[in-house]
Amino acid sequence: MENSVIMTVEDGFWGSSVVIFYSFLKLSGLERIGIMKILSIEEELKGNSYPGRGIIIGRSADGKKAVTAYFIMGRSVNSRNRVFVEEGEGIRTEAFDPSKLSDPSLIIYAPVRVLGNKTIVTNGDQTDTIYELMDRQQTFEQALRTREFEPDAPNYTPRISGIMHIENGDYNYAMSILKSSNGNPDSCNRYTFAYNNPPAGEGRFIHTYLSDGDPLPSFEGEPKPVEISGDIDAFTAMVWESLNEENKVSLFTRFIDIETGAYESRIVNKNVK
Repeated sequence: MENSVIMTVEDGFWGSSVVIFYSFLKLSGLERIGIMKILSIEEELKGNSYPGRGIIIGRSADGKKAVTAYFIMGRSVNSRNRVFVEEGEGIRTEAFDPSKLSDPSLIIYAPVRVLGNKTIVTNGDQTDTIYELMDRQQTFEQALRTREFEPDAPNYTPRISGIMHIENGDYNYAMSILKSSNGNPDSCNRYTFAYNNPPAGEGRFIHTYLSDGDPLPSFEGEPKPVEISGDIDAFTAMVWESLNEENKVSLFTRFIDIETGAYESRIVNKNVK
């Protein structure tokens, strides 16, 4: 029985079993009763030729590391003409061939910045907004209330953001998406998802587009629950090799030791001099 679950409840008073049957058209039964299926990052990426830009945040399988990944993809010459480069404790995008750069407004930015014990990861210049306003004691949500989706009609690309907080051996994170209301640029829908004490070997994955298209359809729903496995090199290789060969541009990954705050990072660029 596909997309269904049978739950049996033992009832001593009645001396019998009560069988409760759920059948769902779109969601699995596990999702409807609060248990979400843990997805494979590899399968999610290999099954989608153009998720656009994506953020993964979670916890390593051994429970000791906070994990993040950020990737960019592109269909146009301008979008594909990029690389990730280190900048301080974070990274920024840079034109691979400056002579081919036609419009830097939405493609040149700092995707990753570190503010004390917080690591900010986003798909645009809202990284700076979050950094600057949180440095003035505002919250992640408050900072993002000052921003909207990207003004790239007719796609109105969502702004996706994440923040990882590590303090005294504790770890939590949050993710956000700012998107148009069903393609209506007059309305901005803002969603924030907070994850406290995330379990080992699990993470969340959010990306800008559901799939390829014209216009590109925006991501829908809660960030997807995904499995986190392997060390940083195995994890990086898995994500990179799973991205569509034609459209992938760059990938950044970071594993942060939850006890010490020390981190390791990897950058993979398709464009190499």
